[in-house]
Amino acid sequence: MRSWKVSEKKGELEVFAQVEVLGDDLLVILWGGTRPHIGAIGVAQPRPSLKDPKTISATSSVFTFLGHKEDVLVKAMSEELASRLNKKVVVVAGMHWEELKGKEIGEVIEICQRLKERILEEMKKR
Repeated sequence: MRSWKVSEKKGELEVFAQVEVLGDDLLVILWGGTRPHIGAIGVAQPRPSLKDPKTISATSSVFTFLGHKEDVLVKAMSEELASRLNKKVVVVAGMHWEELKGKEIGEVIEICQRLKERILEEMKKR
């Protein structure tokens, strides 16, 4: 098992990612803010694209704990990592900042997209 930790930041917002390579599979744990927790879990499996079977896409399932909003994030990240890496991927996320506004929510999504790209870059090296 190989693992590493990365983080990305914008202003006061910082998100961390713990990445675990489990054989052929990948586990990503995302957390940030004042109360890290488990808010949602995204599970994605690569498959041939329905539009073009020569390319890889992904199918996913998401579980969201009541009252949490990380579902959109874990779905997008697990599907993109699964399709681009051709691996089964699980993304667990839980972040909390008090009174986060719409612009800041967009910044958290942007931070997570940068984390995803860093994970992809690191996976290419390994």
